[in-house]
Amino acid sequence: MRFLMMHRLDESAPEAWNPSQEFIEQMGAFIQDWTERGILITAEGVHPSAKGALVRKPRGAATTATDGPFTETKEVIGGFALVNAKDRAEAVELARQYADLFEEIEVEVRQVVEFEDLPTQD
Repeated sequence: MRFLMMHRLDESAPEAWNPSQEFIEQMGAFIQDWTERGILITAEGVHPSAKGALVRKPRGAATTATDGPFTETKEVIGGFALVNAKDRAEAVELARQYADLFEEIEVEVRQVVEFEDLPTQD
């Protein structure tokens, strides 16, 4: 099974967007280990919301796009990892290991919908 782990950071914390060399090396070793063990499919950090946009399509209305930053939220997605795990419990344990790399973080774990998960049309 595949699981998406999205980590949220405090948008206003400068250290969240300027990792130390030590953190970069620690994250690099972590990524290499998980890749070699077949756990990690991909992982990326993202820029702060000031460099992003929010696209909305309300029901029955036109699609709009708003440039960041998004002041209505304090925590934003700071990055993600797509991992292989045998079940949700293992994915949560992997998220705990991932979270331990950070001083303060929130990691949301969501199972990816696979083709075989979709309802069949009989």
